[in-house]
Amino acid sequence: MSYYVIYDGNCNLCVTLVQLLETLDKGRQFSYIPMQDEVNLRKLGITAQDCEMGMILVDKIAPEKRWQGSDAAEEIGNLLPLGEVFVSAYRALPGLKASGDSIYEQVRDNRYILFGKRNSTYQPKYPACVSDCKL
Repeated sequence: MSYYVIYDGNCNLCVTLVQLLETLDKGRQFSYIPMQDEVNLRKLGITAQDCEMGMILVDKIAPEKRWQGSDAAEEIGNLLPLGEVFVSAYRALPGLKASGDSIYEQVRDNRYILFGKRNSTYQPKYPACVSDCKL
């Protein structure tokens, strides 16, 4: 697994998207860390304030290489089979990227109102273990 996907494990929308990604990827490229996992986030130098800005994608080999928010979603799309075609088209259409970024921010800031909040944090099928872990 080459990337860590950091997501809100209490957000219904976020969890649904992680479950879809788990089904598509089957743990080949991505492992997952809920934003509620303070131990693994601390190891990556990610704070609660960082998490407030949306999902985060971290390159496992070069952890300083990160994408956040809609940029993370686009990079995940690029990494999926045939995803690059759709992401390139999305980025090429005038104004669509800016609109997508704005929509992402609105959904991020209102996700619990729009999609609801889980009673417990979703534990992924392919959990990340940043260092010194035994799975």
